[in-house]
Amino acid sequence: MDKQMQKRQRFNKGYALQLTTIFLGFIIFGISENIKGPAIPRIQFDFMLDEMELGTLLSLNALGYLIACSFTAILTHKLGIKAVSIMAFGSMLLSGVLIFFSQSYPVFTSSYFLMYIGNGMLEISLAILGARIFVKNTGTMMNLSHFFYGISSTVAPMIATGLMTVTVFGHTLDWRGMYLVMLCLSILPMIPAFLSKFPGDDLLQEDRLPLKSLVRDPALWLLVLILSFGVVSELAVGGWLVNFLEKAYKWDTVSASGMLSMFFLCFSAARLLLGPVTDKIGFNLSLIIFAAFSATCTFIAILGGESAAFLFAAAGIGIAPIYPTVMAFIAKRYPKGSDTAITFTVTLMGIGSVIGNYAIGAITKGIKNSYGANTELGLLRGLQAGYGFIGLCAFICAVSGCFLYRYLKARKELI
Repeated sequence: MDKQMQKRQRFNKGYALQLTTIFLGFIIFGISENIKGPAIPRIQFDFMLDEMELGTLLSLNALGYLIACSFTAILTHKLGIKAVSIMAFGSMLLSGVLIFFSQSYPVFTSSYFLMYIGNGMLEISLAILGARIFVKNTGTMMNLSHFFYGISSTVAPMIATGLMTVTVFGHTLDWRGMYLVMLCLSILPMIPAFLSKFPGDDLLQEDRLPLKSLVRDPALWLLVLILSFGVVSELAVGGWLVNFLEKAYKWDTVSASGMLSMFFLCFSAARLLLGPVTDKIGFNLSLIIFAAFSATCTFIAILGGESAAFLFAAAGIGIAPIYPTVMAFIAKRYPKGSDTAITFTVTLMGIGSVIGNYAIGAITKGIKNSYGANTELGLLRGLQAGYGFIGLCAFICAVSGCFLYRYLKARKELI
């Protein structure tokens, strides 16, 4: 009996360390991705960058992110998820130090590129950790993990703005000091990661599902479609909602930003509360229902005019569970190939999201020009069409979920 109790205590302690690593990891992930907003204007001023140079900088970082997504699974197979997780946190910590000391544009660009390499590694490693650890209540725990990302994403810009005005020993931190302080927080999840022992690293290579087997599964390609269109619909709101409300309805910046905050509030609450629903009704149905709800809210908000604008925020309830539910789906369907499957889907998702966000801008401009580039009607119709594409992405996500449901039901493999 004593031995059983000791074993249970060791298990509880180990699981607590694993949870701490994942939850703190998602907080760091949210911080590193969302502190750039307040810093970008200052970076642009300090290095005297024009809009094209600034766009190139952000594009190179997106490339670094995709590169990291592509090699993280290989590193995980060779070194283990524990080592890769520590490397991801360590690269972000190192990038914070390098950004602080960067005085020339080439050094800064390299440092920023390293941060996004760490970001890509971190997204994949956290997804793999979740897939290995959350063997029970997978949907609930995946959504709860991503809730911490949502919360840190919400507060990170405010904290970053405040930190840039802080004076230490007579020197203002500004954007370089802010990056140093915020990225040094990566030390916190490194500690439980170092102390933890993660399952799955002892799985023999011959027991793992190879990529060739995975890509022959139509279900994986449908998951890629669901994830890609779902993430485009999720991320595009942050870049386009305020712009839409200000230009289409002449809202002031405070009111438009308030609606965006409401979207993130609905988004975070959904990830906190809807996880048990996904476990209860199944991942297949969850993906269809949530994506369809988001699409419906978005379309009604556009067609209903200013009085229906609150539905832009409500759309966050539906789109929030898509990413973590797909991760939970992969964990259940490919228990011996989750590392490779996650890397494959997230990498293609990244490519798809780049194309999707470009498409929104192109549609907005095209429709605007067709109605008259310099007219109020042209601007309104262009914005409606561009934002309508966000709703269309959620709709395609739901339709892809229907195809996945039909495919798996025919094989009695519904999850």
